Amino acid sequence: MANDGSTGSTAATTATTATAAATDGTAPGSGDIARSLELLWGTGDRPSRGPKPGLTLDRIVTAAIAVADAEGLAAVSMRRLSTELGTGTMSLYRYVPGKAELLDLMLDRVLGEPLSAEPDDPAADHPVPEDWRVAINARATAHLDNLRSHPWLLKINQARTVLGPSALRGLERSLAALRSMGLRDPELIGVIITVNSFVEGLARTQGDAAEAVAQTGLSDEEFWESQRPYLERAMLSGAYPMMAGMSEDTFSADFDHFAFGLERLIAGFEVLVAERKAGGSAG
Repeated sequence: MANDGSTGSTAATTATTATAAATDGTAPGSGDIARSLELLWGTGDRPSRGPKPGLTLDRIVTAAIAVADAEGLAAVSMRRLSTELGTGTMSLYRYVPGKAELLDLMLDRVLGEPLSAEPDDPAADHPVPEDWRVAINARATAHLDNLRSHPWLLKINQARTVLGPSALRGLERSLAALRSMGLRDPELIGVIITVNSFVEGLARTQGDAAEAVAQTGLSDEEFWESQRPYLERAMLSGAYPMMAGMSEDTFSADFDHFAFGLERLIAGFEVLVAERKAGGSAG
């Protein structure tokens, strides 16, 4: 097959985009990973002179999250944060090297929010739901709430998140709550990934819908109403018998897709857990 140059051009464009994403501070781990880990785990040197009194790394991270929540991650910059905090931009660099490392800190902070009511010491005695079903439901609900509070979480690639205390605490709590399922360790991780993927997929759909309203100025009702004449003709044509025969409440906003999907996932896990217990008894 002849090469007209488009393949090479596409590859170059992809590489350029990937490089930009890795250097503009919008991808976890795209900065100085060693420095991010030092800051996350509290092993890095603290500024000894120069910064404005009262300025702390905690305040910088809090301000960055507030800006991202209100305007999106693209609005977060060292210059913008210096304005928000009433300090010089160079003062911020004494605490954090740049936006890439700051993102690592922001992620660990927000990932820890659902755990805020739990003890700081992972080894401390703390209540773990005896029923793993209750644990999955509670953690899925908390994850959805967190994604709704911080929509920018769904805009970034978290496949290579720099792991800090909050991320590890969350995984530790999840594993402890699911241990009673009696599954193999890789399967327990699979349960967590499956539930998180379901929650994130639903949250992304809801977030995209809200974003569409903001971008177009059309409400969901106005958007679908504009299509009504065409859809009605299509349904009467006989070409779509399954859709034409669906009940009027099929797409009702009152139907709880989150609860429905989560219940079905838990029911599926119950089958696996029962099979393992039966196999263990037989053995």
